Amino acid sequence: MEIGIDSFASALYGDKNALSSVDAMEQLLQRIEFADQVGLDVFGIGEHHKKEYLDSATAVILSAAASRTKKIRLTSAVTVLSAADPVRVYQSFATLDLISKGRAEIVVGRGSSIEAYPLFGFKLEDYDKLFKEKLDLLLQVRDNEYVTWSGAFRPALNNLPVYPRSFQKKLPVWLGVGGTPESFIRAGTLGLPLMVAIIGGETHRFRPLIDLYREAGKEAGFKPEELKVGLHSPGYVGSTNETAIADYYPGYAEVWTKLGRERGWPAVTRPQFENLIAPKGVLVIGGPEQVAEKILRHSEALGGVSRFTFQMDNAGLTHSQLMNSIELIGTKVIPMIRKALL
Repeated sequence: MEIGIDSFASALYGDKNALSSVDAMEQLLQRIEFADQVGLDVFGIGEHHKKEYLDSATAVILSAAASRTKKIRLTSAVTVLSAADPVRVYQSFATLDLISKGRAEIVVGRGSSIEAYPLFGFKLEDYDKLFKEKLDLLLQVRDNEYVTWSGAFRPALNNLPVYPRSFQKKLPVWLGVGGTPESFIRAGTLGLPLMVAIIGGETHRFRPLIDLYREAGKEAGFKPEELKVGLHSPGYVGSTNETAIADYYPGYAEVWTKLGRERGWPAVTRPQFENLIAPKGVLVIGGPEQVAEKILRHSEALGGVSRFTFQMDNAGLTHSQLMNSIELIGTKVIPMIRKALL
């Protein structure tokens, strides 16, 4: 199982949100570099177009990280493909793949935040049609140097070449999904690895959707080992369970209550938080042993996962706290998981 971190390049975290964008970006790159040094497998950067995040140009951040790292895989988390040009997406990540010497990946999705749609001139009522068409083009560009293609939302390509080509023979493209059955089936039918974002409730409830993915993949002729499942959830590792909760809860409650006001969710309460950090709850919070046990428990509940990524910079944690958590993941959590899976 690969273990990593996904970040939204928050510009508003820790120290009473006093950081400049320059300092926040430098600290993010330091965290990616440190994650590489302590043995994490993957680091992902999301995509937003909002004041509180610095991740609108994901591939640029990852390219900067590529020059400071050696082994860690670098991916989007996710690329909002519906509002992007698939040709440019491929070119950006193929360039990242060359810079990193074969460590680039793309996780594509429709995006849970909608600000990219009006910004780039797309209509929300075309939400699914846009994604379906653009995913088809992205995969054709990835798999073919010369592309002939036509669709409704982009000018046609008539036997045109797309350069540069990636360092990897086949640039990995994962499908990022939330809770829509059609998205799970689509990933399976295409044989794409699946990245499931579970940010609330109980993780095991997603098992029927993952079963749909595996069944669709099997029917499409893909082998079980080709149908990889990744899990993305909010999480944080402290030196002890008590320390982790004390560090994480205040910022988590503040950030998610604010987000709830935007999306119509109720305010976060302590009892609700306690349910989320319970054994079946989605939040992977605690000391190294508890976190390792919970990741393994979630994997078993979902029929096995190939990758787990923590979303950590959404709870107002300081750079120092995040660095400490990364160190604990690399030096404590990963060895425990690897030993248990031997």
